[in-house]
Amino acid sequence: MASSKTEADVRRAALLLSVRRRGIRDPHLMRVFEQVPRDLFVDEDFLDIAFADQALPIACGQTISQPAVVALMTQMLDLASHHSVLEVGTGSGYHAAILGHLAGRVVSVERFRALARTAADRLKSLGLENVEVRVADGRLGYPPRAPFDRIIVTAAAPEVPPALFEQLLPGGVLVAPVGPQEGPQMLMRYERMPEGMKAREVLPVRFVPLLSGIATVL
Repeated sequence: MASSKTEADVRRAALLLSVRRRGIRDPHLMRVFEQVPRDLFVDEDFLDIAFADQALPIACGQTISQPAVVALMTQMLDLASHHSVLEVGTGSGYHAAILGHLAGRVVSVERFRALARTAADRLKSLGLENVEVRVADGRLGYPPRAPFDRIIVTAAAPEVPPALFEQLLPGGVLVAPVGPQEGPQMLMRYERMPEGMKAREVLPVRFVPLLSGIATVL
């Protein structure tokens, strides 16, 4: 038992080092990454590489994002403890858990019911009562809880759906991968300024597509 725990600790430390090497310097964010157990959010077949700095497949043809990308996108949000956050694409729930430790309130929407149920159970087991998982069409945002201080999108679309910009508060920040499914995608940061949306390109990325509607089977 002690040997297994030591091995897990070594893998977790290696992951944190990898994230720091990607330019993540926020000490609070790094403490949250150390605190949230990524192995809770990966499928059993991938437990041996749960702490690898790479994306991994999950159910419904989706992925749990690379930890360094999760950290970068979170850092780009400039989160404060009073912020309300909308996450589009719950997936495994891992990113929602990170956000839940940093923000005041998180609403995470997922089109696959099975993913939403599993993620909600995982988040509940961590005691994150400020994170709410809803089954919804992420392209429409989540009007019942809008507007939001921050919006993060974890799937790519050729352009940011207009409904998401509409649900962003003045001074708010939206982070999303933008681009076609089979073409170049760019991680973008948008800030709602008095004169309009200020956009900034960050780095090329590869994400699963942002699909419309709610999955009828899963």
